[in-house]
Amino acid sequence: MAKDIYHDIVKVALQKDGWTITHDPYKIPLANRTLKADLGAEKILAAERGLEKIVVEVKSFLRDSFIYDFHEAFGQYLVYRRFIDIKEPERIIYMAVPEQVFIDEFTDPDVIFLCKMDKIKLIVFNPFNEEIVEWKEQWKKSKNTKK
Repeated sequence: MAKDIYHDIVKVALQKDGWTITHDPYKIPLANRTLKADLGAEKILAAERGLEKIVVEVKSFLRDSFIYDFHEAFGQYLVYRRFIDIKEPERIIYMAVPEQVFIDEFTDPDVIFLCKMDKIKLIVFNPFNEEIVEWKEQWKKSKNTKK
């Protein structure tokens, strides 16, 4: 599959944030096939915490229908997470999304509900300055979020 249009931008943003890119792509070997997430990266944290390892799946959400893109991205994220949890459980998977998409779509109560229920982790990036804006790991309920 072709690289997402933001692939190289997210790669640069991660490097600016102190991450070392270790895999491009990050291959997830299965019994009869290999899945390929966009990036694998590592970062040395405080001495007592050691090395943090992540997998990043970059998404652009450029189609006319956000929901169609979201279905695809959400499903892909969950499939990758299941296999990464088995094969390399110390790695954490993130979905990288452009800042404007996050503002426009990921603040919707129904999207928040789904992300919260499935513990989706996001990297929100600014594609213009190639920087990470936010690491979204915890989802809080909004006023209209379902319980």
